[in-house]
Amino acid sequence: MSEPVIITAALTGAVTPKEKNASIPLTPAEIAEDAYACWKAGAAIVHLHMRNDEGIGCMSAVKFAETIRLLREKKDCDVIINCTSSGDNTGTATDETRMLHMKTVDGIEMGSYDAGSFNWMPGGVFENSPQFLEALGDVYIERGIKPEVEIFDSGMLGVANYFVEHGHLPAPIHYQFCLGVLGGMPATVENLQYLVNKIPAGSTWSAFGVGKQHLPILFAALALGGNIRVGLEDNVYYSKGVPATNVMLVERAVQAVRIFGKEPATPAQAREILGIPPLR
Repeated sequence: MSEPVIITAALTGAVTPKEKNASIPLTPAEIAEDAYACWKAGAAIVHLHMRNDEGIGCMSAVKFAETIRLLREKKDCDVIINCTSSGDNTGTATDETRMLHMKTVDGIEMGSYDAGSFNWMPGGVFENSPQFLEALGDVYIERGIKPEVEIFDSGMLGVANYFVEHGHLPAPIHYQFCLGVLGGMPATVENLQYLVNKIPAGSTWSAFGVGKQHLPILFAALALGGNIRVGLEDNVYYSKGVPATNVMLVERAVQAVRIFGKEPATPAQAREILGIPPLR
């Protein structure tokens, strides 16, 4: 029997406005409801960003805590909660505010770890300094949060290896290959295969392609034996000119997994695969 495939739903992101797609959840209540619906549709993990009252990506520990509280009030829902560490679009974030919810909010099981800096075209520099990454990795170790090591370009693999070797990032690593951002690696099957071939034995990995490349990377990830991420953070269309919802994208991912002769992982199975403790 093949290993189950973990489906992550990235619900909101920090950038895309609701005017682009009316289904993007913005408030804690909307995000929690969408997360619950995606879990029911087959997602094992929900990846959470917060927006401020103007709809701009922010790093509000209060909003993270409220969203998690609302989601965990749904007692039947055992979805894995994965929070970003890089969701500020207000221009006011500091290294400390990017980590505050990781230090203070209970219920976070996974956290993003963007393993390097690059020019995120055309907006500016996506900064993840060595000092920030060392401190963030230490917080994850201290709090028992599983890092989701986001790789936008091949050199970031070496950065992640460095922090593992120096005791600031736990192994085995779970990689999230983020392809198609202008300034990072293009979303091609060749690039995905290259990255997969370079990671240490025993690692786990997932992948997504931005925008119209979401389906080619989804199918390639399944063919290469990986896990997949879908959601409105990465792609707001179901097909050309047809707006998506997060649930629609999860449902199509479930169908794709089954077409490949596999099954979507339950949250309990995903925790076992990733080495995350069972939900208490």
